[in-house]
Amino acid sequence: MRIEAAGCWYHVTARGNERRAVFRDDADRGHFLELLGETVERFQLVVHGYVLMGNHYHLLVETREANLSRAMQWLGVSYTVWFNRRHQRAGHLFQGRFQAVALEETAAAEISRYVHLNPVRVRGLGLGKMARQRASVGMGEAATPAMVGERIRQLRQYRWSSYRAYVGWERGPKWLTRAAVLRSMAGAGGRQQWAQRYREFVEAAVRDGLAESPWQRVQGQVLVGGAEFMRRMRALARGDAKEQPGLRGLRARPTLETVIAMVAEVKGEPWEQWRDRYGDWGREAVLWLGRRRCGLKLGELGGAVGGLDYRSVSSALRQFAERLEKDKQLLRQLNALDEQIQKNEI
Repeated sequence: MRIEAAGCWYHVTARGNERRAVFRDDADRGHFLELLGETVERFQLVVHGYVLMGNHYHLLVETREANLSRAMQWLGVSYTVWFNRRHQRAGHLFQGRFQAVALEETAAAEISRYVHLNPVRVRGLGLGKMARQRASVGMGEAATPAMVGERIRQLRQYRWSSYRAYVGWERGPKWLTRAAVLRSMAGAGGRQQWAQRYREFVEAAVRDGLAESPWQRVQGQVLVGGAEFMRRMRALARGDAKEQPGLRGLRARPTLETVIAMVAEVKGEPWEQWRDRYGDWGREAVLWLGRRRCGLKLGELGGAVGGLDYRSVSSALRQFAERLEKDKQLLRQLNALDEQIQKNEI
């Protein structure tokens, strides 16, 4: 990550070398959090959220100075030295450099939700990688009430994240900052009401199967935000194309209006004529391409194509995916249209 500036928000993660554990027990986790607190003091870092998993960690941080790399390097080296001495080992603990994605503050609540949901994003709870991929294209299966209950139970009981502090069930570390994210929860009231709305915001995603992912809107592997934010961050990027390959060819996603216009051109009919036509492939193609190329949420897609709800869009996408498996000619036509849309991204 080479985009560094004061006042920027980042999602930061680092994984164990060869996917090995970086936290073997609670003593390891406790010491890492102590070092994270020291990092806050040393580098004037603001930590808005965290989760410690077995072989990796996630942080949601904000910089007061342009020093993210120095801060994360100090944290990683300090913890590695301590871990190696304690466990009588040598060598690298983490897999290369930490990864960081710069994001607009308006995306902070969504990214914090992603961070806090890590403990339940596992195969045993029906939220493994394959299940999430299927859900992302509307092919996921609804969880049973018992499974949803188990997901929420494990989420609420997980000790090594900032979620319990966010929703008011424990105090949390003194260096943890929650106010900025909690204030983004719309509505009247104070901290208690914000915490309640935040809990509902996070746990609703557990019930819906995590079909929505903020990383579908990542630009160039390094940014989450709108076009103006992307241009501003690109101007701050340091290093050449080799050092920052993700910024090469960085472009804004197409709008759904662009997708609709291109599908209408292929069909030879205006959008209004086939938008509500039963069995017409055009609207489903717009949903499918809008999901893949525009980075829109299912609810946003539904509203844009005539007021469909989240589950109706999910069902339509699932049926369209099944149709594409059988209709190879339509699949080829859609792939050609997809390539054309990618060429027209700006």
